[in-house]
Amino acid sequence: QVQLVESGGGLVQAGGSLRLSCAAPGIIFSFYSMGWYRQAPGKQRELVATITSGGSTNYADSVKGRFTISRDIAKNTVYLQMNSLKSEDTAVYYCNVQITTAQYWGKGTLVTVSP
Repeated sequence: QVQLVESGGGLVQAGGSLRLSCAAPGIIFSFYSMGWYRQAPGKQRELVATITSGGSTNYADSVKGRFTISRDIAKNTVYLQMNSLKSEDTAVYYCNVQITTAQYWGKGTLVTVSP
């Protein structure tokens, strides 16, 4: 059974930083791409960043230059370093993996950025 567990969310002032973690026990990162998504109140879930099985990264335009996705293969953990946070980054952040045709999601971690 695929299990993704996010952590690291919280309340931060605008301009501050947070690092999110996604523990993914049993997932072989060299086989699968991992992603971070977010959903703000009243909005649809949107892609934030992805890291492929080969380690290539991709970012939404809104976070380029501020967020960095990375992974620790030995720890089966994916990270999202978020710097220069803005109030519009406030959302629940979800970790994602697609295995064959199935999408798997964690329960999310809330990030709140105060003005």
